[in-house]
Amino acid sequence: MSEALNRIDKIELVNLQRLAHLLRALSPEELETLELLLDKEASTVIAQSLKELEDGKGIPIDEW
Repeated sequence: MSEALNRIDKIELVNLQRLAHLLRALSPEELETLELLLDKEASTVIAQSLKELEDGKGIPIDEW
């Protein structure tokens, strides 16, 4: 059996109906969080901002 077929055997198939049910059940806040997590650009900006915060490069709120 080929390597690709071996991997397919190990992958669990997603039950699309269950996925649709879960997505419909999300609150607006959860849906917005999911959208941010799926947006590569937004994820990059958030990661960069967190790194800057850790490095002490943040701007105090009273200096905005």
